[in-house]
Amino acid sequence: MAERMVGKQAPRFEMDAVLGNKEFGKVSLEENMKNDKWTVLFFYPMDFTFVCPTEITALSDRHDEFEDLDAEVIGVSTDTIHTHLAWINTDRKDNGLGDLKYSLAADTNHVVSREYGVLIEEEGVALRGLFIINPEGELQYAVVNHNNIGRDVDETLRVLQALQTGGLCPANWKPGQATL
Repeated sequence: MAERMVGKQAPRFEMDAVLGNKEFGKVSLEENMKNDKWTVLFFYPMDFTFVCPTEITALSDRHDEFEDLDAEVIGVSTDTIHTHLAWINTDRKDNGLGDLKYSLAADTNHVVSREYGVLIEEEGVALRGLFIINPEGELQYAVVNHNNIGRDVDETLRVLQALQTGGLCPANWKPGQATL
């Protein structure tokens, strides 16, 4: 049986990544926590596919809104940093990503995908998992869906803002509305 993760300390990670400036570097939950940042960690199956670029670029296009909410966005697949960079260097009109404003991390050993419960072991790829972690390292939100369905950036931002209120947010709550 799966173990509950929400409300507990998130699994710590440090991964190689292609940073927003197209340089190779590292991303880590500890670094985000040290900088008092929220972490929006999302997993996707693989580079050079069809649904993935739609959500990866949509998140990048709205990156300023995440920054305004003191949140670091990190995308993760089991592909290498070299494949990530090749995809970033491919123009959007050619099913590439073009310039990204956040990091794409490489979970080539599958450890992080496994710890977050999104690894499809027999395929070696991740499901579409999205996790929001507060600056104290507590996993506040988790959603995992089938790989055929992309995620909604508006909903991710809404949930992040709801979590940041520290209050009770009713169904269909929108930023600016009262909490309970």
